[in-house]
Amino acid sequence: MDMIIACLVSFAVTAVVGGKVILPFLVRRKAGQSIREDGPKWHASKAGTPTMGGLMFILGIGVAVITAGWRQMAEGEFTHLYVYLFALVFGAIGFFDDFQKVHRHQNMGLTALQKFLLQVAAAVAFLALMRLEGMLTPSLYVPFFNVYIHLSWPVYMVLAAFIIVGTVNAVNLTDGLDGLATSVTIPVALFFVSAATWWGYRQMGIFAGALLGGLLAFLIFNAHPAKVFMGDTGSLFLGGAVAALAFAFDMPLVLVLVGIIYILETLSDIIQVAYFKLTHGKRFFKMAPLHHHFELCGWSELKIVVVFTAVSAIFCTLAYFGVMNRGFLAG
Repeated sequence: MDMIIACLVSFAVTAVVGGKVILPFLVRRKAGQSIREDGPKWHASKAGTPTMGGLMFILGIGVAVITAGWRQMAEGEFTHLYVYLFALVFGAIGFFDDFQKVHRHQNMGLTALQKFLLQVAAAVAFLALMRLEGMLTPSLYVPFFNVYIHLSWPVYMVLAAFIIVGTVNAVNLTDGLDGLATSVTIPVALFFVSAATWWGYRQMGIFAGALLGGLLAFLIFNAHPAKVFMGDTGSLFLGGAVAALAFAFDMPLVLVLVGIIYILETLSDIIQVAYFKLTHGKRFFKMAPLHHHFELCGWSELKIVVVFTAVSAIFCTLAYFGVMNRGFLAG
C-alpha cells in the first residue's frame, strides 16, 4: 500500500505543481535548452524549449518519499530517504550545470573534470553511508546463476564508484530525444517496485514507487513534441536514483540488464570515438549516441522511443526472473 501511495502522490505533485507552477516559471525565466551544434540539424527547432524540467519529478518524488515513508522514518528506517538524497545530490550537480548553460546561452556548463570529481565524491559518500548502515556487502550477486563474487572492500568500493558514475552518465547520454530517458526508465522503476514487493522491502518500494509515479507524470510534458526537457538536472538525478536503488538492493550487477539501453547508448559513443581515431576519420555509426544513428536511418523520434522502451521492458522482465530466486534481503 505504501508503494501505491508513493506512486500516486508523486504523480499528482509532479503533474499539478510541475505543470501549474514549475513549467510556467521556467518559461517566464526563459530557461531554454541550447541544442548541440553537432547533433541532427532538425533538432534546431527544439532550441528554446524549457529545460531543468527534472525539477518537476524531483519535487514530486521528494514529497512522496516523505509522506508515504513517514511511518518507516518514525520507526528509525531511513534507507529510502538516503537513496532520495543521494539522487538529489546528482540532481544538484545537474542543476548547476543547466544553470550555467542557460546563463551563458550555450550548450556548455561544468567541465567534464568538474562533473566527474563531484560525481565520484557523491558516490563514495553514499557507499560509505550504506556500508555504515549495513546495507552493503563486498560481494557481487550474479543474476540467474544465484552466486556471489566475493571482493575485498577496497576493490569493491572502487568498482562500485565506477559503476555509479558510469550509470549516471549513461542515463545522461540517453536523454537525447523527447521522452526517451523518461520512457526507458519507467520499466526500470517498475522492476524495482516488483522486486521490493516480492521481497517485502518496503523502504525501497516507496522510493521506486515514487520514481515510477513521477516519471509517468513527467511524460505528460516530456513526450514528443516535448513541452519541457528534464535537462542534466533530471537525467543526473535519474542516473543517481537507478544506481542507488541497485546498490540499496545490494545487487549492482542487475544494472547490466535493467540498464541495457543506457549501456548500448554509451557503448555506441565509445565505439564511434574509437573507430573514428583508429580509421583516421571514418564513422562506425551514422551518428552517436545510438538514438541519433536510428534518426539518420529514417526512424521517427516516436518509433525510437517506443522500440527502446520495449527493449528496456523486456530486459527488466528478464532481470526480475534472474533475481527472484535470491530470497529475502537483510536490512
